[in-house]
Amino acid sequence: MQDHAEDQPGSPEKAGEGSRRGDKPTWAQTRYLLRGLKEPGGKLPLFDKEGQQIDVRTIRSCIEKGWVEPWFKNPIKPYWLVCRLTATGYQVLGAKKPKAS
Repeated sequence: MQDHAEDQPGSPEKAGEGSRRGDKPTWAQTRYLLRGLKEPGGKLPLFDKEGQQIDVRTIRSCIEKGWVEPWFKNPIKPYWLVCRLTATGYQVLGAKKPKAS
């Protein structure tokens, strides 16, 4: 799945503030990262809201930026990257990482 929506007007300007490398997420990265804010532990989805698999390039680029980290290996689909938000990932979205309960 290719997503060139990062060129669209209205992409988040403040999203990159606080990134450890000063990078700002693209629109595709931001949409992916935002999904982790509502999930326990910051778990990120494998599929978008339309049921399409998240582009592995989006996931890998977020890992490289330090915004997400691999969480665990899926024994049924070992090639799937199951990730969760890192503290830097929360920060780049302007959110606070919830405290573990």
